[in-house]
Amino acid sequence: MKNRLKVLRAERNWSQADLAVRLDVSRQAVNAVETGKYDPSLPLAFKIARLFELPIEEIFDDGERRG
Repeated sequence: MKNRLKVLRAERNWSQADLAVRLDVSRQAVNAVETGKYDPSLPLAFKIARLFELPIEEIFDDGERRG
C-alpha cells in the first residue's frame, strides 16, 4: 500500500525514531510501513491519522480508484 508517511514525517523534521516514539512502535515498524513492506493494522492507521490530523485516505492509498 502506498502512503505519504515519509513525506509527512519529513515536513515535521521528525526522524523515524521520533515518529516511532509518538506512535509507540519500533523504528523498524515505521520503516516497514514507509517502504510499503508492511501495511499497518487498522488501529495503527487510525493512530497515524490522528497524529497527523488527516483522514486515513489522505495518508494511505490502496490503489483502488474512487468515483
